[in-house]
Amino acid sequence: MAKKNDKRDRRMPVMRPHAAGMDIGAEEIYVAVPDDRDEDPVRCFSTFTRGLRGLADWLQKCGIETVAMEIDWCLLDSRFSDPGITRI
Repeated sequence: MAKKNDKRDRRMPVMRPHAAGMDIGAEEIYVAVPDDRDEDPVRCFSTFTRGLRGLADWLQKCGIETVAMEIDWCLLDSRFSDPGITRI
């Protein structure tokens, strides 16, 4: 007997609702926040000072408290310590 299509909702539970994700490259940082935080929930910022300031300001405006990423935090630590954003 063939299996029925399981149409249950398979979304994972939200563990950190005030979190953002980052993909950091040499010259650009792509950042995603929850869809309900901004009309444009995925943005790209420069890795230079102006871009880092804009990124920190945007995350604070979006109510982000936690950031998930796979890089050395020291590059951005000084930008995010002021708004109180924690790295996971």
